[in-house]
Amino acid sequence: MIRTIAAKEGSIVTMQMEEPELRSGHVLIRTVYSAISPGTELGMAKRSGEAPVGLGYSAAGIVERVAPDVTALQPGQRVACYGAPYVRHAELLAVPVNLTAPVPDHVSLEEAAFAGLGAIAIHALRIADLRFGETAVVVGLGILGNITAQIASAAACVTLGLDLQAARAEALRASGVSRAYDSADALEAGLREAAGGQGADSVLLCASGKGEALMNQSLDWIRDRGKLVVVGDLTTEFSRGKMFAKEAQVLISRAGGPGRYDASYERNNVDYPLGFVRWTEGRNTREFIRLLAEHKVSVMPLISGIYPVEQAADAYEEYAGPNAAMGTLFRYGAE
Repeated sequence: MIRTIAAKEGSIVTMQMEEPELRSGHVLIRTVYSAISPGTELGMAKRSGEAPVGLGYSAAGIVERVAPDVTALQPGQRVACYGAPYVRHAELLAVPVNLTAPVPDHVSLEEAAFAGLGAIAIHALRIADLRFGETAVVVGLGILGNITAQIASAAACVTLGLDLQAARAEALRASGVSRAYDSADALEAGLREAAGGQGADSVLLCASGKGEALMNQSLDWIRDRGKLVVVGDLTTEFSRGKMFAKEAQVLISRAGGPGRYDASYERNNVDYPLGFVRWTEGRNTREFIRLLAEHKVSVMPLISGIYPVEQAADAYEEYAGPNAAMGTLFRYGAE
């Protein structure tokens, strides 16, 4: 039996589960760290009923065993992994090779544990289809929005961030993205200067909750034929008139990329040919690890707490109130 974290009747619980079965094309990973994705997981916890619901989808650890047909990874190798139900907050994970990314020795497993959020951020930027020199506004600067803005900036986009929590705007500035604001008025002034009054090429919405007012504001911020990309758990009511006036595109970014929710790609570990699908969820995960390895993105300053599994409920409590946590990890054992 292994320890895992789940939601039940609106509460966070630590429970025991059977060790996962090692299927063809999968590897068994001894988890060292797993990262909380607060928007997704708190929403799941709130909706949970009598049957426990497993939480989590992003982790890093050490390969313990590999299926006989696996040659890409070896026991003892450090890896990041992404994608429920294979990846969750649990001591031992059986994960398809497609959903893993080798972690170089100089990259900490603490940072690598956020690879799932990194893949989601990368896929959102691909949906936005931003090019070198174009302008991106990232709204909602929690852990996902901060990572998204860092990657956009690393890709040489003119990047602006907005969060009504001043501490989160300051955290983005500390990450090297100087145009981070804690009010819409300040963002609009910064956008006029950064984009020459033409508006942003894309606004990426990493916030959650009721979205009508925010989406209508965002339609004002984009240029003619610009894009809104919904990344967070945000409702999508908006003004048709504002959308029509700019022939704007409103797009949804689904998880970490092509392959997500496809049983053939995930469970059966059948990869998509590179010539037909350039960026899958697995390739996006590996790309995030490359960005960490080359110091283009930094997550370590965003980690506000590391908790043992037994204190899972305390970890989620840190996301309540106006001074919510930024990045939180569960630790399972020594590397």
